[in-house]
Amino acid sequence: MEKYILIIGACGQIGTELTLTLRERFGNEHVVASDIREGSESLMNSGPFEILDATNYDALEEVLAYYEISEVYLMAAMLSATAEKFPMRAWNLNMNSLFNVLNLAKEKKIDTIFWPSSIAVFGPNTPKENTPQNTIMEPSTVYGISKQSGERWCEYYYNKFGVDVRSIRYPGLISWKTMPGGGTTDYAVEIYHKALNQGSYTCFLKEDTSLPMMFMDDAIKATLQLMEAESESIKVRSAYNLSSMSFNPSEIAKSIQNHIPDFKIAYDPDFRQAIADSWPSSIDDSEAQKDWNWKPEFDLDRTTETMLENLKS
Repeated sequence: MEKYILIIGACGQIGTELTLTLRERFGNEHVVASDIREGSESLMNSGPFEILDATNYDALEEVLAYYEISEVYLMAAMLSATAEKFPMRAWNLNMNSLFNVLNLAKEKKIDTIFWPSSIAVFGPNTPKENTPQNTIMEPSTVYGISKQSGERWCEYYYNKFGVDVRSIRYPGLISWKTMPGGGTTDYAVEIYHKALNQGSYTCFLKEDTSLPMMFMDDAIKATLQLMEAESESIKVRSAYNLSSMSFNPSEIAKSIQNHIPDFKIAYDPDFRQAIADSWPSSIDDSEAQKDWNWKPEFDLDRTTETMLENLKS
């Protein structure tokens, strides 16, 4: 039977690249992109697109029926830094969109769901080094609270109704194809643009703030690997820890200086510093390694090389 996939939030940082990768894999007409606004030219021209508000249950149900969708990737969310400015809007988007998709799957209108969680589920009392899969969470941001609640609901719908929902706790993501969308780890994308355009960057985090990060290609690879794994091998139905590398602003600056020796960095921490301080500095993802053979390909130096090379051209 042919598979038809819907990406909700397809114009975001992850959604754009995920859509294009899935279209390459399954065929353009089999992957429907949707968002509340239009996206990049490559996204709009490569396959079907729908303007869709993920918090509107009836509109979502209509799109599912029209395209005979079996698999949904729910990428729509308001990220950490933006969510702190608009807490109720963030809660509404992040939670109601998830409930809509979970309830449609419960009604057997969707077979499989991917919903991204985040390292934002962890809080100031979480062990910071090598944060385990199961540990104290206590998130202190609106985004983190919504993601932790979402994890609990995903697990509940799986246990109670047999909904096949799968999730990853993404670290900070780095990509040259799309600009970041209001997260606390955005500096790790901005810094490459500024290094090439201005030769200097003022970072909104302190120089020694280590955070878990990942190059976008690895994040997409992990997502598809998880979705293609046999259902019985998925032992974690809240969200899997996922890791690739950890670094701080001073280390990424040194990595850039290997290619642009005159690059300068300065530090002017803002409200995002408190968010970063509440998150882990490194992640233990041994459960993902064990259950679906997860293994990253990019370290910091390879990421820097790839970012600078592609941004230049």
